[in-house]
Amino acid sequence: MLSLQCPSPFFFSGQNRSSNFFCSTSPSRAAAESSASPSTLISRRLILLRHAHSSWEHLSLRDHDRPLTKAGQADAAKVAQILSTLGWLPQLILSSDATRTRETLKSMQAQVDGFMEANVNFVPSFYSIAAMDGQTADHLQQIITKYSTPDITTIMCMGHNKGWEEAASMLSGASVKLKTCNAALLQAFGNSWEEAFALAGPGGWKLEGVVAPDSSICV
Repeated sequence: MLSLQCPSPFFFSGQNRSSNFFCSTSPSRAAAESSASPSTLISRRLILLRHAHSSWEHLSLRDHDRPLTKAGQADAAKVAQILSTLGWLPQLILSSDATRTRETLKSMQAQVDGFMEANVNFVPSFYSIAAMDGQTADHLQQIITKYSTPDITTIMCMGHNKGWEEAASMLSGASVKLKTCNAALLQAFGNSWEEAFALAGPGGWKLEGVVAPDSSICV
């Protein structure tokens, strides 16, 4: 569980989120808890990160090719530091191949060496799937199970709205809002990522928190 230095509108822990984010244990999650104790399974942590703020200065560029603003680069560095402080360093990073997601990752890697150590795969479909109603969560599951191995316990998926908000909300059963460079931190249990998705089901992932560049936290 994440600890807070002071209440912040940009960050909440699983126990301190507002009623807008509260949800009771879903049937799928209850079934998972009754069939297998989390203590006997491996924790799987999923970071769903929306890219940092991008520039509209060059109108001739395709949307896919828009770069980050300087503020976006700074925000990405801040979020990388926060995730590192929390101990949420991914071993595997799956990212949209859009310029703004690539540059978000580059700024994070420049700030925290741990992000350089992760295996990175750019997934072109992450760019297009995010624009399709209700399809991102299933697609993330397919890609994660394709690229992951049982020894990987923390994965970060980088992409776009509206799909990233939808996926975070569908997986957790909570109403999750992701502004630019916001990261939803989700947890489930399983001896593989495929098992974690199967046991948690829709709504069964625990929402540990949402991190933003100006989150107030303590170690």
